[in-house]
Amino acid sequence: MNLTLAIIKPDATGSGAVGRIVAHLEATGFTVRSLRMLTMTTQQARSFYAVHRERPFYDSLVSFMTSGPCIPIVLEAPDAVMRLRQTIGATDPAEAAEGTVRRLYAESRERNAIHGSDSDDNARREIGFFFTEAELAR
Repeated sequence: MNLTLAIIKPDATGSGAVGRIVAHLEATGFTVRSLRMLTMTTQQARSFYAVHRERPFYDSLVSFMTSGPCIPIVLEAPDAVMRLRQTIGATDPAEAAEGTVRRLYAESRERNAIHGSDSDDNARREIGFFFTEAELAR
């Protein structure tokens, strides 16, 4: 079993889709190991998304991620990172496969409902950003 991180973003928390998204993740074989709700500060969002700081969408992403509550979730499943990426779908919901989280709940390429770690190394780093080892239920 492997761990990965998902973040239900402010657009999805604001639209009332949280329960449906968590249920979707569980129905596709993920076990929730930890979750919390928070509103990220600008400093937290800049730090978390620092890998994108040179990209044109960075400031907009930081602004969006600090616009309301989000829900970081540690998920467990075999091949968790790859499976989550398949489960959430393409960044642009118009390009996401039918039945994926983004196809079902995202508003746009920028307001795309959910973040998912893109590698095992990033999953470890991202989980550590939001959770201590003691907070990961086993």
